[in-house]
Amino acid sequence: MGKSHIGFSLLVSVLLLLQGSLVRTDDGSESWGYVEVRPKAHMFWWYYRSPHRTEDPNKPWPIILWLQGGPGASGVGIGNFEEIGPLDTYLKPRNSTWLTKADLLFVDNPVGTGYSFVEDLELLVKTDYEAADDLTTLLIQIFNKNETLQKKPSLYCG
Repeated sequence: MGKSHIGFSLLVSVLLLLQGSLVRTDDGSESWGYVEVRPKAHMFWWYYRSPHRTEDPNKPWPIILWLQGGPGASGVGIGNFEEIGPLDTYLKPRNSTWLTKADLLFVDNPVGTGYSFVEDLELLVKTDYEAADDLTTLLIQIFNKNETLQKKPSLYCG
């Protein structure tokens, strides 16, 4: 077994330990985690609840789904920390963030991008249809577990 295979196996083992748990800040302003979108295929996401939100039933607060272009670039890493999230790459508050207008949901899509991973390289996405199916599975699981998200209008950017 080569060094790269051992390193990959170790990485997958660590990520598998993390993937079963949802992590959230005490105040509920952030949450992140993994969704197993197919057996042995795990997609990573990060959600920010806007501190500027208003609770008006006639005008629900929107959520923006951010998918980084590429493909292959991490939306969680690049879009979040280098572009529109609340903190910059030095973890300092950003002067301008899209959280002033909406909640943000960053997704590393397709699996194999950013923090999303597969346990077997044969499971990497090969078509746009597979990527769309995985993303749909992720969104259904996230939205079904969060009643607040179910009531939001969505905006797609990225």
